[in-house]
Amino acid sequence: MNLFSRFRKPASGSRHPAPHMTWATSSVGRTVSRTALLLKRQIWIWPIIAVVLLSAIGWGVRHAIETTMKDGLRSELQTLLDIETAMLQTWIHAQQSNAESVANGVEVRQLVYKLLEVPNNADQSGDNSRAQLEVQLDKILAPALTAHDYIRYFVADKSKRIIAATSRELDGKQDIPEYDAFLTRALAGNACISTPFPSTVALKDENGRVRTGVPTMYVAAPIRDESFQVVGVLALRIRPELEFTRILQLGRVGNSGETYAFDKNGLFVSNSRFDDALILLGLLPDQENSHSILQLLARDPGGDMTQGHRSTTRRHDLPLTRMAADAIAGNASVDIDGYRDYRGVKVAGAWKWLPDANMGVATEIEYAEAFRPLSILQWTFWGLFALLALSSIAIFVFSVMVARLRREAQKAEIEAQQIGQYKLEQKLGSGGMGVVYKGRHAMLRRPTAIKMLDVDKVNEGSIQRFEHEVQITSQLNHPNTVAIYDYGRTPEGLFYYAMEYLDGIDLQSLVERYGPQPVPRVIHILQQVCGSLYEAHSLGLVHRDIKPSNIMLNRRGGEPDVIKVLDFGLVKALDEEKKSGLTQQNSLTGTPLYMSPEAIQLPNSVDSRSDIYAVGATGYFLLTGQPVFNAENVMDLCQQHISGVPAPPSQRVATAIPAALENALLACLEKSRAKRPQTARELAILLEHCPDATAWSIEEADAWWGRHERGQGPLTAAAAPATTANRYAATVDQS
Repeated sequence: MNLFSRFRKPASGSRHPAPHMTWATSSVGRTVSRTALLLKRQIWIWPIIAVVLLSAIGWGVRHAIETTMKDGLRSELQTLLDIETAMLQTWIHAQQSNAESVANGVEVRQLVYKLLEVPNNADQSGDNSRAQLEVQLDKILAPALTAHDYIRYFVADKSKRIIAATSRELDGKQDIPEYDAFLTRALAGNACISTPFPSTVALKDENGRVRTGVPTMYVAAPIRDESFQVVGVLALRIRPELEFTRILQLGRVGNSGETYAFDKNGLFVSNSRFDDALILLGLLPDQENSHSILQLLARDPGGDMTQGHRSTTRRHDLPLTRMAADAIAGNASVDIDGYRDYRGVKVAGAWKWLPDANMGVATEIEYAEAFRPLSILQWTFWGLFALLALSSIAIFVFSVMVARLRREAQKAEIEAQQIGQYKLEQKLGSGGMGVVYKGRHAMLRRPTAIKMLDVDKVNEGSIQRFEHEVQITSQLNHPNTVAIYDYGRTPEGLFYYAMEYLDGIDLQSLVERYGPQPVPRVIHILQQVCGSLYEAHSLGLVHRDIKPSNIMLNRRGGEPDVIKVLDFGLVKALDEEKKSGLTQQNSLTGTPLYMSPEAIQLPNSVDSRSDIYAVGATGYFLLTGQPVFNAENVMDLCQQHISGVPAPPSQRVATAIPAALENALLACLEKSRAKRPQTARELAILLEHCPDATAWSIEEADAWWGRHERGQGPLTAAAAPATTANRYAATVDQS
């Protein structure tokens, strides 16, 4: 292969023509052929396949989501029920403890002993009369009643006869059915609490009216004598609508969730959250302050009453709800598959029977609310199925129209020199496989460099490498790496990508036009190059073509001397198995003047330290205005890189070069990779330690740019010339 044929300069002096693209001479013929191709590929079938796949996926997703939701709901209901029952049991234990404490107070016991000694029908007077003893007991118990929100009390003897009470009409009463259960337990020596029941004596309700049947409950504790034997019971009245009901109403899930308690007959012994709604359903009397406590039965009406269902059977004759029946049987469970509640509404719930309190506790939420996300998901899938079915028809119907419109748009685009959203203005240059134009985005009006794949060189390999270049560069975010704006393919099949347009000057032209650069400026430039390369190397990428013409010096964002590293088209991923198809084995890739020894001898073994070598050679060129080695031909030049010893830069220029900088550059140019700086950051640190590392100021840079008209460089960043034959600065790529 004649390598010198690669170094010939392109012809100049004539304006480059617009990119040549071909299209069919017969628009109708091309339209028909494209339509036939669409039909042949059966594009319209894909939405149908998508419907089938989406159906399977939808079923699987729905099943997975439903299972997850059910598990979550089961856990939530169970947790809420456990919390509610724990709170309720804590409250019950607190009430029992309070009652025991009051019942076994010394003064209370002494008075009770005296009351027990007074005959039931005795008519006494004096300090030990029954009336006086009850008055004394009232005074002693008053502080305790007030402190613990107890409303009334009574004391019963072992025969369950009431010997003292706040309501004097209870005196002497015996075997009151409503009191029997909790008195029996208390006389057995256990403090206990009753379930709410209708009062047997006239009490004030929440509206201040005195009547019987007011919901009430008692906490009872045994009274013991000196020998610790039970001689009576102290019972303290609790208003159930206060703490008891409030504790239960704290437990709710969502808008329709509630927690309530019920007795062994399924009768509510706490209030529902939805008493007003229950009045409208006819489940509660239409009266002021009507409540569900002791009024509502947890029985199944057989249908959803909120949807208009009305049972023809009396409420008392209806079966218990599944939840109530299971709980009253002494079971604890969770049902998230759904059952009818006392309104007939499908709900999910958890329940538990509390033997000590002789009541059940349930927490429920309407099934529709609990699984509303699942319904939304299901409707979403149905909508997608419909859209895909329609799209399969639409694709078939409009394929002919699309083909014809596409051809007309391609023709208009070519005639207007329009590439996608970009208007082409002038050709900037060409490289190994692409042509670069200056253009502007149609909407943003931003100057942009647009690189297109040369239509004469389009093949699978070139397309792969072109895509590789833009994909690699777009991964890099360092401010000193050229930025990629866009990537695409025209309907005609022309690949292109858009990058930032730089109107600075490349380092090759900088030195050729203005001579060797000052030491502080060279350090400033090389540090930025190291920053760009360090990011690439950290991603496992090697540039492989670092050279002065691939590094642009610009003024960007008001900052002078901003470096941009260009042309990642030859970049090599260290994972060769992943990128093995992009370059041929043992291919020579790079620019001879800046190639490392290993890049010449073993091209596939290059790594980040090969870029370090090229950075050193570039710095050498910036300081001296000369390449590291000079030779008559490429073969001699390559041999020099393999075995030649570079002369120190200080020997080739008259200006003083700090030893630290010279040593850093010569370290980069070591033949052995192990002796070079191992990373770009390590090199940057060496440069930072040079005496003049911070000497190049913004003022000096601004002054330089002020003296030299901006934009006078031979080519812009996008062009990045790969031609300077007499210096062998062309890119060698035998792939």
